[in-house]
Amino acid sequence: MSRPAAEKRLKELRSLMAKYSYEYYVLDTPSVSDAVYDGLMKELKKLEEQYPDLITPDSPTQRVGGQPLDKFTKVRHSSRMLSLNDVFSREDVEAWVKRTEKLMPGRSHEYFCDIKMDGLACALVYENGELARAITRGDGTTGEDVTTNVRTIKSVPIQLRNDKKYNNFLNGRTEVRGEIIMYKKDFEWLNRQREAAGQPVYANPRNLSAGSIRQLDPKLTAARPLRFKAYDLIRDNPDEVPTYGFAYEALRALGVAANVQASVFKTVDEVMRFVDKWEDKRHELPFNTDGLVIKINDRDLYASLGVVGKNPRAAVAYKYPAEEATTIVKDIVISIGRTGAATPVAVFDPVVVAGTTVQHASLHNADEIGRKDVRIGDTVVIFKAGDIIPQVEHVLTDLRPKSAKKFDMEKELKRQYPELGFERPVGEAVYRVKGATGPLLLKRGLQHFASKGALDIDTLGEKNVVALVDASLVKDAADIYTLTKEQVEKLERFADISAQKLIDAISEKKRPELPRFIYGLGIRHVGAQTAIDLAERFESLEKLQAASLDELIAVEGVGDVVAESIVGWFADPDNQELLKKFDQLGVRPAYVSRAKGPLHGKNFVVTGGLESMGRDLAAERVRQLGGTFQSSVGKDTDYLVVGANVGESKLKKARALGTTQINEKEFLGMIK
Repeated sequence: MSRPAAEKRLKELRSLMAKYSYEYYVLDTPSVSDAVYDGLMKELKKLEEQYPDLITPDSPTQRVGGQPLDKFTKVRHSSRMLSLNDVFSREDVEAWVKRTEKLMPGRSHEYFCDIKMDGLACALVYENGELARAITRGDGTTGEDVTTNVRTIKSVPIQLRNDKKYNNFLNGRTEVRGEIIMYKKDFEWLNRQREAAGQPVYANPRNLSAGSIRQLDPKLTAARPLRFKAYDLIRDNPDEVPTYGFAYEALRALGVAANVQASVFKTVDEVMRFVDKWEDKRHELPFNTDGLVIKINDRDLYASLGVVGKNPRAAVAYKYPAEEATTIVKDIVISIGRTGAATPVAVFDPVVVAGTTVQHASLHNADEIGRKDVRIGDTVVIFKAGDIIPQVEHVLTDLRPKSAKKFDMEKELKRQYPELGFERPVGEAVYRVKGATGPLLLKRGLQHFASKGALDIDTLGEKNVVALVDASLVKDAADIYTLTKEQVEKLERFADISAQKLIDAISEKKRPELPRFIYGLGIRHVGAQTAIDLAERFESLEKLQAASLDELIAVEGVGDVVAESIVGWFADPDNQELLKKFDQLGVRPAYVSRAKGPLHGKNFVVTGGLESMGRDLAAERVRQLGGTFQSSVGKDTDYLVVGANVGESKLKKARALGTTQINEKEFLGMIK
């Protein structure tokens, strides 16, 4: 291509790619796919390699470049980057409004509200529309020059967009202030990549964003999926930006992304409706947030109210319930997931994080425990990753008890699971049950889930379970509720009628009894009777899931070991996903109290064989009627049912304790 033709083509490419970037980052309505943009980038690079003197500073290829820095230069801000006073309730907001009205009596005003982003504050300085400098917040007065790194962020325009209505901002000095953030999906993707490579995962998007901007090598910053979102627009002549509402309109027109959720309101009632709306909906946002910013919209009024210390009078930050909290680790239990993976779980004193009470958090694996050095007795900082999953952020080592010992994963596996062997495959961070594959564990778990003592799903016996798993039709217990007749009848063991029978039998158990469902989950140490006791105490799966160690231990027959096993099971991420899947498929356990059954409070033991039923069925009938079925005679046993071919030991013990002995006929009379 000739030089004139290349020059013309380069201008066209840069202009078109700037348009596509504007659509993607500002309007959030891309008109082309990533592949199209990548194709144009490839052509642009090729032409610039052919004619390097035609490369311009605003070219998309110039975002990454330059040698690593020795250090960052300190730069003074044109005006202080202030922090805001926090408010936590409607009463706090109303009190702030009264204070502002007292200082400007008789002047009505509007309120500008926006989502408060959890990132690194940064100021972008444009000279005649071109990015000249990027400065971190620092102490508010002086920050660090991070221009080279910020240029690598694709949502930061190197050249402001030319818009007729706002072209005055392309002349002279224009400052854009905002937050450098990382979207939740990008953060999770990055952590998945690191996990796959055997590297430690990052704690949260905010810390990662801040750390990424302070990399001395801009190529490292460029490798991180960072974004910039603006919240302020500053000119030497303040009259050019009359309101915050105007500022956001101008920012978007100039090609700078700003939150589309931001709105202007006339009354406190409207402001509080906005606050309430986003308390729950904030979890749907692509980025993390801990609240909102509420400002007086008029910039002249805003400035006239002045500053107290480091806080402007005309704005406050409304904070939702804390997303970080401190608590003490009471124990570290290990949960075995459906694939045989051993997951350590920190159990701690209940603490409120992001408005919900949490008491356990996954520690992922032995390497993660070692990296964070979490020990029993430690005071730890808990946060909610993505506003959902509680995690240990770090340990407050200054508060560590002298007796706290390093956690030994292998030693604890032997102590907590003496009957199992574990191995850590080469290149993996996770210990797994030795000799047990995922499919084998799935088959065992599914057989238990469908067994008579659990959900009692007719026709889903051992051979059919094996057939379903081997055909990859089910990957977990919840998947049986997704099966179709057409899928099943293709298997060797099934025909038209038998396939329909299985589908019908599964469908009938979409509202299983709560105790059966709890027992069917296969929680270690939780037998059929313990499942009944737990159901009677908590009455729903949700309450059981939220129960503290102390609440669990208070249930009759549940000691420390069983309680820790229950907490560990519900803390396992795989199990959480399984329960969510059950719920999405409409599987809702039903609680029916057995407390008023005719056998409530009565304890039974069977010795010898019964002619009319097996021992499992006898146990089930007793439990259905509110009684307790025991395996051995004790002081609290009310009845010993004596069948055929009995041994002497239970009879002898029953006589010694004065336990009432009944025959099978008397027993049948009681359970009818």
